[in-house]
Amino acid sequence: MKAGLVQLCSGDDPVANLAATRDLIAQAAAQGAGFVLTPEVTNCVSQDRAHQRAVLQPEADDITLAGLRSTARELGIWLSIGSLALKTQGDDTRFANRSFLIGPDGRIVARYDKIHMFDVDVSATETFRESAGFRPGDRAVVAQTPFARIGLTICYDIRFAYLHRALAQAGADILLVPAAFSPVTGAAHWEPLLRARAIETGCYVLAAAQTGSHPIRHGKPRQTYGHSMAISPWGEVLVDMELETGIAILDLDLVQVAQSRQRIPALTHDRPFESP
Repeated sequence: MKAGLVQLCSGDDPVANLAATRDLIAQAAAQGAGFVLTPEVTNCVSQDRAHQRAVLQPEADDITLAGLRSTARELGIWLSIGSLALKTQGDDTRFANRSFLIGPDGRIVARYDKIHMFDVDVSATETFRESAGFRPGDRAVVAQTPFARIGLTICYDIRFAYLHRALAQAGADILLVPAAFSPVTGAAHWEPLLRARAIETGCYVLAAAQTGSHPIRHGKPRQTYGHSMAISPWGEVLVDMELETGIAILDLDLVQVAQSRQRIPALTHDRPFESP
């Protein structure tokens, strides 16, 4: 299977973002990718809650989800929509940060809501309170496809090793980490965290990312780290897209998953212990 990573610089206009995303997905498919991956918040990069309420839609009405399902069907590809910001139902008025795995018939095969919320003070000028606008998920997801079992995560989840271990022990061969990483934490932690999750689990780690200075019309500016990456099950960096938008194509060989786990069978070596 050839996989295609899509690196975006999405703004806060879902219509413009959809057009740019569809174009890059088509380019990846034209280069032979049968599995294409987009970043976190593919549809709208914004921290302006009023603007989000104005442009975001529930899942059933979201133009990005509908458009990309149609794209997957037209191209006959598997598609990971890294995540979409979506309105939700019920008393909790916060949005969902939701990842989708789409089959080549356009069907939604799996959904995953981001579990861990990015509530941090990165620096004196860069503060995030994701839980103020997004409600966390509470369920880990492994999806079955004809070519691999796929574990879904999103961005800040990468810092929680137990989630990725649970996905691997539930059968995942590939772990997805779509992201919109901060440049400050990205420079310090992005590659080491991705490599660590691959080494610990013997999985491929595929991480499509947002990059650059985002074209935001409402609210404060946003920059992201880029460096979409693919990591082998042995922890090697196979792809680093650095800072430019575009696509990268790589071959996935699931034999490497089995070989890495045979060499270091750590997933079978858990032992109970008392907490301190």
